[in-house]
Amino acid sequence: MNEFELIRTYFARQPVSRADVAEGIGDDAALLRPPHDQQLAVTSDVLVLGVHFFPDADPESLGHKALAVNLSDLAAMGAEPAWFLLNLTLPEADTLWLEMFCRGMFRLAREFNVQLVGGDTSRGPLNIAIEAHGFVPPAAALRRCGAKTGDRIYVTGTLGDAALMVKQRAGKLQLPLLALAAFSERLDRPTPRVREGIALRNIAHCAIDISDGLLADLGHILERSQVGARIFLDRIPVSETCRSHLGQAGWDTVLAGGDDYELCFTVSPGKLEALEKLQFSCRFQCIGEIEREPGIRVMDESGKPYHPRETGHDHFAEKTK
Repeated sequence: MNEFELIRTYFARQPVSRADVAEGIGDDAALLRPPHDQQLAVTSDVLVLGVHFFPDADPESLGHKALAVNLSDLAAMGAEPAWFLLNLTLPEADTLWLEMFCRGMFRLAREFNVQLVGGDTSRGPLNIAIEAHGFVPPAAALRRCGAKTGDRIYVTGTLGDAALMVKQRAGKLQLPLLALAAFSERLDRPTPRVREGIALRNIAHCAIDISDGLLADLGHILERSQVGARIFLDRIPVSETCRSHLGQAGWDTVLAGGDDYELCFTVSPGKLEALEKLQFSCRFQCIGEIEREPGIRVMDESGKPYHPRETGHDHFAEKTK
């Protein structure tokens, strides 16, 4: 199978066909019709073998996650997904792997009506890069720079399950079999909070998706907004299964583990009533408040300061021995 047969077989035929795509896969470039009254939000992410996933990773889950992490970025901006590009390097044209990868990717694409419009394929070490495009009305995008003193800090869903699974697969933790299925789902097939992000337009002051850990990603909001925060461990939502393993894994796993792909956002006290009226598909929980003093202050269940030793994932941080 040559490159063009691979593209025709696995990527040109897909379940989504949007009216705003004049020309998709098959030419030198895609021809797209963005709405005249919308801004275009663009994001990209790359998944690298050995860094973002293990060699024996399920290809169907990889297809899902590769697209999901990009849709999560659009969700954090309050953008509605529209199109995406896929750049894929493969060591060989493994037909079974490609079928499963496309099954996972296109199932999620169909759920959010986002169309694959191009990209590139090449032989090489397995790497998956996606660029996603979405629409957001002018001045309605959720950005990192909008947090205000007095804002309440919220997160969607629960945190920590994915990080526990990463530790399990790395041999740093031993989890019971009953927990593995739920934790694997959270790590391998995260749910991008697209509908929640769109609903938060004109209600939240800012938002970010939690990919590198709560402390790291909330820290990005604080840096851009030039404010600080106080958060409380007993308010951070965790699943019952995760809570039962905190004695072994510790709160740092929840605070800094990453891979949750939930939204962290801030809302002014005057908008809390409007927030409570939103119909989310997941829970959302207030975990703290924005303060004037820079930095993040974490308080434990007894009201005393908690000093985490981990702050989140950084690809280029120096590794300690």
